[in-house]
Amino acid sequence: MGSTEVPWQFNFPPFFTIQPNVDTRKKQLEAWCQLVLDQQRARNSHSLDVNEVHSSIFTNKSINRKLSVDGVIMVLEELRKKGHLEWKDPKTRKEALIMWRTPEEWGKLIYKYITGKSMTNTVCTLFELSNGEETEGEEFHGLELWLLKRALQTLERDGKAELMAFGDSEGVKFF
Repeated sequence: MGSTEVPWQFNFPPFFTIQPNVDTRKKQLEAWCQLVLDQQRARNSHSLDVNEVHSSIFTNKSINRKLSVDGVIMVLEELRKKGHLEWKDPKTRKEALIMWRTPEEWGKLIYKYITGKSMTNTVCTLFELSNGEETEGEEFHGLELWLLKRALQTLERDGKAELMAFGDSEGVKFF
């Protein structure tokens, strides 16, 4: 299963069957959602292929159980409703972009770093921000470009940043 801790329910066979009781199902989906986010974070992965999930996160070989494809879609749709998932193609729902932190949460984390380093009213490239030596050790270091841009767009909406392009590079000015 990986290096993350799994909920106790993962070894309980009914966890792999979507429960008919609304309250029980709500708790079950919350546990599944947290498990997916934890696993994606541990793998530092932001994408998920629905066709490959049965070989990993939604299967417990020790009890010979796996969540049905409909159950997997239900869990992923719950993540989408909470802002942690976007379908690459909403019509097919076969590949998803997973965000263990929402763009807003990433934006707040980045802005906290910027203000902590007294970097407001400065411009930096997106590459510097996500891959530069200065950000090594920061949680957003290595963040995929599509997610970095979405995080910065949330700051732009709040009037805390402005995305810009210059030449072949993209940058951001923080306020």
